[in-house]
Formats: sequence, C-alpha cells, structure tokens
Amino acid sequence: MSAETREPATDDHGFELRTRRRWPFVAGGAVVLLGVAAAIVVPRLGGEDTANTQAGATLYVATAEGNAREQALIEYVAEEVAPEHGITVAFKALADSNTINRAVSDGEVAGTIYQHRLWLGQVLQANPDFREEAATPVFRWGFGLWSAKWKTPQEIPQGGTVSLYSDPANESQGLFVLQEAGLITLKPGTDVGSATVDDIAQNPKDLQFTLLDFGAQSRALPDLDAAVGYTEYYLAAKIPIEQQIFAPTAPDEFAGQLTIGSRWKDTENIRALVATFQDPKVQEYLATDPEVQDVLLPLDAR
Repeated sequence: MSAETREPATDDHGFELRTRRRWPFVAGGAVVLLGVAAAIVVPRLGGEDTANTQAGATLYVATAEGNAREQALIEYVAEEVAPEHGITVAFKALADSNTINRAVSDGEVAGTIYQHRLWLGQVLQANPDFREEAATPVFRWGFGLWSAKWKTPQEIPQGGTVSLYSDPANESQGLFVLQEAGLITLKPGTDVGSATVDDIAQNPKDLQFTLLDFGAQSRALPDLDAAVGYTEYYLAAKIPIEQQIFAPTAPDEFAGQLTIGSRWKDTENIRALVATFQDPKVQEYLATDPEVQDVLLPLDAR
C-alpha cells in the first residue's frame, strides 16, 4: 500500500484556528493535556453553583482564541437570537482544547461550538474525568481537497503525495473526501469516523500519504500534490478558495456541535441555550452572512 509519514501533532480541532496562533484547531489533532485560559476569566461559583443554574446569569459560549468565524457566530447568536429565548449569551476565547473542555465540564462556561462528535470522543477518552456531551449540531465546517498544482482530483498524478491531518478523527474525514473524489476505496464496512490509511482497499494511483498538523499542512501545500483540510486554515494562510478543488458534504459525524456540561443539561438555562442554537435564524445566518461564508456552512449545505 502507500507510504505514510507522520509529523507530531502540535495543535488541536478538534480545534484551534488562529491567524496569530499556532494551529489550526483544529492543528495537529493531539488532545492537549494542559492549557492556559485566554481573554476573560470567569470565576467559579463553587460546587454545582455556576451561571448554568442562576436565573439571569450570562452564559458564556467558548471557542479557541483567534477563531474569528466561530466568534462571529456566537456574537450573532448573543445579539440576535438569545434574547428571544430569555437568556444572555456572550463569547469567551480560551487557549486550547483541554482548557475549553475542562471549562465546559466544570461549568465555568455554558458550552462550546468548536468540535464535532468524534473530536469530543477523543477528548473524553483522554480525560475520563470530563463530563460533557454533544447537545445539538450547529454547522458544518468547510473541508475539502486542496491543490496548488492541479485543478481536479483526476489530474493528481500516479504516485502523487497527499496530506491528511495527523489526528485520528480528521484523518478519517480526509479519507472520506478522497473516496468521494474517486481516488481511493475503503474496505467494506469501514466506519467513517475511525478510518485510517490502513483501511484503504484500493489506491489505483498509488497515492503516497503524509500526515501533518493543521498549520503545517497548509504551509506545505506548494510541495504536495494535494491535501485534505479545513477551509478556515487555508484561508487564514492566504490560500485562495479556488485551490479547493473538491469539497463534498461532510458526514453528520463531522458537524460542529454545541457541547455542554452533562451535569447541567436539564437546567432551565442550558435547555434555553440548546433551543437558542437550534433556532432557524442560526441556519439562516450561516447560509447568508459573508463573514462565515465557505468556512461555517449550514447543516443542510450541499
């Protein structure tokens, strides 16, 4: 089968996208074990008593610092949607995956929208003390096949080098894209959320795979025949959207989720927060606002 090289993951998307940062989030998919909170610090109220349980409290929704599109979505929800559901929502930036998820689990923030179910599963496996769950899908990330050399997947040459992300969840999403593009075939019965290059049954072009983290992949694009990755990282690296040569609709497993702390899922505040992100106005915003175009897509995007 094809050759494979791995570069150590240095960032996480599950995720962290930064123009000034190291990512992308989602960059090298390893779950970060230590992190430092950025921006506002929301004090713990002690025990189970958090903003999640207090009437009229501000409910912070977090994402990775520097992620302008996810911040724009949260701020839109805070200004235009949350008041109709009787709650106050605000944006909070945090530094990395571990910091975000611990803050959600501990009730320091009400939720996050920065990860899909498979990434959340990796986080929970690495941190069994976290008590979190995906409450509702919110959007789909732009994700596709990029090339600075070729205009279509079919032009990628025999023996071409293709990069996938180095974290398991996003490696599998990359393989889904390559299969949809007709470049590979996965073994029958392969789970879309756990596929690796070892699950490739047919590779007629004998593509060679290299696994890179989020930031490294977009930087390496000129030296590759193609790469499969998140639109946000490529646009942040000033790579034109025209170099995205194929972008099928991602499976539901890769939809961005509103993740909440399991201990508070039945509180009035968190039920209202979930209803706020399920409001049809959120999908209308994703479909029409140029600030998130190509990066955050509505759930029914095709």
